[in-house]
Amino acid sequence: MNKVISLVLAASASALLVASPAIAQQANQSTQASGASYKNLTDKASSDYKAAKTACDANSGNARKVCVEEAKVARAKAESDAVAQYRNTPRELSKARKSVADAEYDLAKAKCGERSGSDKTVCTNQAKAARDTALAAADSGTPDGGAAATGQAQNQNNANPTAGSSTARTAVADTVITTKIKADLVKAPDLKALDVHVETVNGVVMLSGFVPSQTEANKAVALARSVEGVTDVKSALKVK
Repeated sequence: MNKVISLVLAASASALLVASPAIAQQANQSTQASGASYKNLTDKASSDYKAAKTACDANSGNARKVCVEEAKVARAKAESDAVAQYRNTPRELSKARKSVADAEYDLAKAKCGERSGSDKTVCTNQAKAARDTALAAADSGTPDGGAAATGQAQNQNNANPTAGSSTARTAVADTVITTKIKADLVKAPDLKALDVHVETVNGVVMLSGFVPSQTEANKAVALARSVEGVTDVKSALKVK
């Protein structure tokens, strides 16, 4: 009986020795795939940012500054989503969310620049308070901490503890939609030179500006509708 047990144990040990390299190889392949996927997302975030920033050159003054800051917010959020999917550790998440909070604060300050007097002071103070709240949330690990800076935070009181993380990965923020549309306009040969202003509120895109003909106006509307997260497109484009 003891011999039988010994043989069984020996066979099990041999099987484990044979399986261990295969398991290690699978784990290594999984890690490599995760790293590649993370890099793909961050590379795309960088590429989209460059395209959106180029599109901002169509604006001037504070409007251009706001446009660039919107592109930076979109990049920070895309990078944060990549971290949430592939580097989901408290330290990495906190760092990514702080980057989003800082980017949103810079955007809020740029928008405050359009105001004056006490109105501008109030706007700036609100932006600072929102950033402080977002940074505190990032430190504490509260889901979607950075979203507070733009007032687009999802409901964090949801009874489902995973809802915040799921929403963060699937929801497309207004700033991201705006940036994506601007980037796509630049990439389209017959639309890149158009003076089109893009604004998004709760998924509804508003296009304004001047175009050479109704054909370009229709193409711009169709392009905006094709972007993920867009619920409706309202066009105020005028033919020159």
